[in-house]
Amino acid sequence: MKKAISKALLRLAGWKLGPLVEDVPKCVICVAPHTSNWDFIVGKLFYTSIGRNASFLIKKEWFFFPFNLLFNWLGGVPVDRHKRTSVTDQMVEQFNHRKEFQLAVTPEGTRKRVNDWKRGFYYIAQKANVPILMAYFDYKKKEAGFKGVFYPTGDADKDIREIREHYRDVTACHPENFVQI
Repeated sequence: MKKAISKALLRLAGWKLGPLVEDVPKCVICVAPHTSNWDFIVGKLFYTSIGRNASFLIKKEWFFFPFNLLFNWLGGVPVDRHKRTSVTDQMVEQFNHRKEFQLAVTPEGTRKRVNDWKRGFYYIAQKANVPILMAYFDYKKKEAGFKGVFYPTGDADKDIREIREHYRDVTACHPENFVQI
């Protein structure tokens, strides 16, 4: 039911599905570009419309009644920034304790213009030994899809350059805020 509703809402908004990749039970989803609050809505509708359920990171402080009910339903994973363990280690722990876990992360870390991507998505995938699905939203084409599946090699600089290269032809909602290499 959620799949059909999401697909219909995407179509109503004029969006189409781009290329898809295999459904893997555990992965980090690299979501780019991220320049608008609409990215979350488009992303949730896209991922749900293909029958998948992605989780996302959110500050632990947002998990209070009644918002905790909404965020749990949407797939929010509370992050405790005051914990001694890093966010990377907290997420690896989630991967280790779940049979299925697909975690969506925006490597830009903000909707504002940034030159360098944060590396957390990469280190989570590497440490959890899971692939990275490269998801995109192209606002010019009104298309959401995947650029492929990437397996971290351990050379973060090289790998992140290669991942970013896949987004070269993607148009962000606010193109001036998306730095392409």
